[in-house]
Amino acid sequence: MLDLWHTGIVTKLIDETHNTRRFWIQVPDMDRFDFKPGQFVTLDLPIHEKKNKRWRSYSIASHPDGTNTFELVIVLLEGGAGSTYLFNEIKVGSELLLRGPQGVFVLPQPLDKELFLICTGTGIAPFRSMARYIHEHAVPHQPIHLIFGVRYAHDLLYAEEMKQLAQDLPGFNYIPTLSREENWAGRKGYVHAIYEEMLQDKRPANFFLCGWKAMIDEAKQRIQAMGYDRHDIHQELYG
Repeated sequence: MLDLWHTGIVTKLIDETHNTRRFWIQVPDMDRFDFKPGQFVTLDLPIHEKKNKRWRSYSIASHPDGTNTFELVIVLLEGGAGSTYLFNEIKVGSELLLRGPQGVFVLPQPLDKELFLICTGTGIAPFRSMARYIHEHAVPHQPIHLIFGVRYAHDLLYAEEMKQLAQDLPGFNYIPTLSREENWAGRKGYVHAIYEEMLQDKRPANFFLCGWKAMIDEAKQRIQAMGYDRHDIHQELYG
């Protein structure tokens, strides 16, 4: 299954922010595209002769809904060959070669500890999938805290949807934090201060980290410095 490549058809595109785009991809040769929330797909893009330089992996942003369509949210990286191709060449109806789902960045079973979902940028994708899955399937859970760091308010992905989910899903807290926005009534600064503040009592918790390497490295260091075990920390690295 994992090594099989499938042809996906792009069925819908929406610009989510000034530099991110949502891609809906249908896999016609499958009745349903089954995956666990948190998993990713790999795209083979015609941007290099060498296979491993053509492959780009993206976390699935949608939750498994029984259809053969899934969603990715992708940021346009300056000088990034993969994202430049996807933004400039891919239209509705375009084909993409993909394989997956893959990955072990998935929810623990059962959800018997508080869950801290800590992300930056498009790192929110797997957490959106997880939170929506928990909501849709009424999965029993302890409190869940989605701590999402970006620079400015216009960089927040799925903001309205997450606010709504915080109302609809008991025990789900959405905590966007902005590092450079001046006129912002919510949390300012970086994600780390938030979980450190919330966990001064060192209660049992699971940490899921998704985003750029610098954020993940710092979070791992800080979480272990607070007295948590490295086995409480799960990560998905971007870039």
